[in-house]
Amino acid sequence: MRVLTAVAFLALWIATPVVAQPVLTRAFPAHTFQNPVDLQHAGDGSGRLFVVEQPGFIVAVTPADEAAEPEEYLDISDRVGSRGGEEGLLGLAFHPDYASNGHFFVYYTAYNPRRSVVARYTVDPANGSHAQAGSARVILEVEQPFSNHNAGQLAFGPDGYLYIALGDGGSGGDPIEAGEDPTTLLGALLRIDVDGVAPYAIPADNPFVGNQDGAREEIWAYGLRNPWRFSFDAATGQLWLADVGQNAYEEVNIIERGGNYGWDHREGPACFEPSVGCATDGFIAPVYNYPHTLGRSITGGYVYRGARVPEMRGRYIFADYVSGRVWAFDADEEATTADLFEQEVFNVSTFGTDEQGELYAARIGGQLYRLESRSGVTTESEQPAAALRLSAPYPNPFVGRTTVQVEAAAGAVLDVEVFDLLGRTVTTLWSGVSDGTAQVLTWAGMTSEGQPARSGLYLIRVQQDGRSVATRAVTLLAR
Repeated sequence: MRVLTAVAFLALWIATPVVAQPVLTRAFPAHTFQNPVDLQHAGDGSGRLFVVEQPGFIVAVTPADEAAEPEEYLDISDRVGSRGGEEGLLGLAFHPDYASNGHFFVYYTAYNPRRSVVARYTVDPANGSHAQAGSARVILEVEQPFSNHNAGQLAFGPDGYLYIALGDGGSGGDPIEAGEDPTTLLGALLRIDVDGVAPYAIPADNPFVGNQDGAREEIWAYGLRNPWRFSFDAATGQLWLADVGQNAYEEVNIIERGGNYGWDHREGPACFEPSVGCATDGFIAPVYNYPHTLGRSITGGYVYRGARVPEMRGRYIFADYVSGRVWAFDADEEATTADLFEQEVFNVSTFGTDEQGELYAARIGGQLYRLESRSGVTTESEQPAAALRLSAPYPNPFVGRTTVQVEAAAGAVLDVEVFDLLGRTVTTLWSGVSDGTAQVLTWAGMTSEGQPARSGLYLIRVQQDGRSVATRAVTLLAR
């Protein structure tokens, strides 16, 4: 694929009209999930979609019956450490032979010491709807120096091996220099054989097998900062990985065996350390990058291979968590343009596919979406503007508490949330279905964790089916 520089990307984004056809529309509208961070199917013919909830739960839903209550599949909240915003139960991968052996793998963070854990679990042989929390077999543990940059995606490749994404250890700017250090598992994509010798074996063709320099033989590729979501193209087997940037760029990479992707010498197409004159030899450049004028935290997606939206087949779809933008570009080697097809689907935490290859997305606030063709779908812009009203906060500025009033048509699915200026959710004021009467909501200046929010400017935003409908600014003064 031709590499697209940041300048070219920005020019193309400005020049390219918004795609008219695809849209992310609300799926399972009657249900809200607890911080969903991963979506997977088991490949067992059941049609179920499994939702990974950050506090330590996995629940199963069935696209064929969206009204049915989600069914708890696994609860390991007693061992998952999820105090930090990037910690928790973060990844799920079903064994390719799950239908016969019942095995699946999870990635979660834990404490004392702070570490990442990859463990195998087994479905209850007497009840295929539930897994056995007591069946845990720890496969891998990696100590973490900080609470962020845990990555956490797991996936089995077409080769049958388990791939594991790990960030650079966290903080900011890679203070422990993990990205360019193959003697640590941090800042790398791992590849292991979980069907070999316990707890795992190293595939013979891993790039560092037999090296004499102390490089970890589990590593498949390195030079990564915080790889937040990777996937295999179901048609080609190509591995697509999104890496969250530091100060300037977000990037998409195609992963190659033994590839060095440059962090922290490089961030996207630019130098990071040093800020000028950095080395370029030996690094694999991203196939796509965009500057922080368009977004600040990439969420990697999939090359779409489903049937529901034929105009999107063969396109890589991804989002920005902060800006709410969702893009797609052609995954073939001649692709040189990107299309923006959603602009206000904020806080997309993950994408996933069902057994038919249809694409889903999740917002950290708890809503799921499905990729559809716009034909027959009523979008926000087509709804009457008078259907919703958000009053100005009062008092504003405030010290103790401020109040807003939200009024919407009966049946409207609403989320009223407080965001900081980086697009991070501070707390949810209300989430539910409007009965047509006004909702009086109060924010006492606290975060969702029950901690006082810092003084400053915040946004109270009402979203209907994940699309921003109304926003009000409010200033919290120091207590």
